[in-house]
Amino acid sequence: MATTIRPRVPTAPDTFDAARAQFDRIADRLHLNAATRDLLRSPSREFHFTIPIRMDDGSTRVFRAVRVQHNDARGPFKGGVRFHPSASIDEVRSLAMAMTWKTAVVDLPLGGAKGAVFCDPRELTEREQERLCRGFVRQMFSGLGPTVDVPAPDVMTSAKHMAWMLDEYEVIAGAKAPGAMTGKPLDVGGSLGRTEATGYGVVLVLDEALMRLGMSIQDMSASVQGFGKVAQHAARRFTTLGGQVAAVSSWNQADARAYTFRREGGLDVAVLAGITDEYGSIDPAKAEGLNYEVLPGTAWMEQPVDILIPAALEHQITEENVGRVHGRVRIVAEGANAPTTLEADRILDERGVIVIPDVLANAGGVTGSYFEQVQGSANAYWRRDRIFHELDERLRAAFRAVHDTADHGEMSLRDAAYLIAVDRVAKSCRARGWV
Repeated sequence: MATTIRPRVPTAPDTFDAARAQFDRIADRLHLNAATRDLLRSPSREFHFTIPIRMDDGSTRVFRAVRVQHNDARGPFKGGVRFHPSASIDEVRSLAMAMTWKTAVVDLPLGGAKGAVFCDPRELTEREQERLCRGFVRQMFSGLGPTVDVPAPDVMTSAKHMAWMLDEYEVIAGAKAPGAMTGKPLDVGGSLGRTEATGYGVVLVLDEALMRLGMSIQDMSASVQGFGKVAQHAARRFTTLGGQVAAVSSWNQADARAYTFRREGGLDVAVLAGITDEYGSIDPAKAEGLNYEVLPGTAWMEQPVDILIPAALEHQITEENVGRVHGRVRIVAEGANAPTTLEADRILDERGVIVIPDVLANAGGVTGSYFEQVQGSANAYWRRDRIFHELDERLRAAFRAVHDTADHGEMSLRDAAYLIAVDRVAKSCRARGWV
């Protein structure tokens, strides 16, 4: 008998309402007309579907999935597909909208989308996950493609999932299409540097921000929330440039709790990565065995550090807990999507804390994906040094534009980033005659 996996009810605030409120504030500044507002406040289209999967034990389970395509005025829809049990429809809508702004703020010829399958991949075998990926592509095939909508990895998905999705897409299409998915393994047309791009990009933008303040990473300490793909590579790059990672917070699947791991003198990121599973989960017993102090999960934001890097999930710094952010913190670099609520952002701004917004701070991922898409479509692949040179130039230029806009308009970096992004997308919509 088939069973259906349903998403858990989210405990976070309504993320789509928050995303719309942010857009509305910027739309007012730009004096957008009613038609443009209506067009950009809602997704272009949504796909809601089920994926029946034959499990390894012979039973059948039915998983719910969604793909939200927000806007493609500047180019094909672009955005990740996450596997997560607590994903919600409104969360995916808000993330799709954020992808539209993210691709625009770094001036990529792409739009914004996001997808989710409501499942916990930690409870599925490799074969079951593969069937789920192939089922997703079968249901979405008509809405995907290198010139239509290009998925990528997201929370609890990785290169192997993209390889399965690409293979299914090519089987149905009857042709090779390496530009149809990004974040793939190198063996099937992936790009050098793509895995590290998001985390490295966070530190690139952070480095540019510190330079503007007359400061250096070498003098900085940081606390990081999360230890998945983004957080690990951000922490590695931060320490490579001479900074100190004082603490890391991670979810432990075994007891369904989060912990913060701390050590005087800073963490050894490579050692910590050695006791981390593929989903970024750290076993606290193993950490204690390596003489790490194990603290509650929320302790990451209470550390006396210069920089916080939230690189886990949405709405982690809120109006209720922002008071726990240590007074020494100067910068919050948003490695995750929407980790700071609008009210918490306002409070941090009043305290003089600089928040580098997600649409800029973690745009290295979609930029690296764009490079991979270009290489795949041309069937010509770049050397690693070229990729990181291009990434460096594009992200630093984007930060400088946002910083200058913020200075000129006496606004936050978040508002400046959204102002640039929304203006670019609105102009593309007008040029196409949509509004």
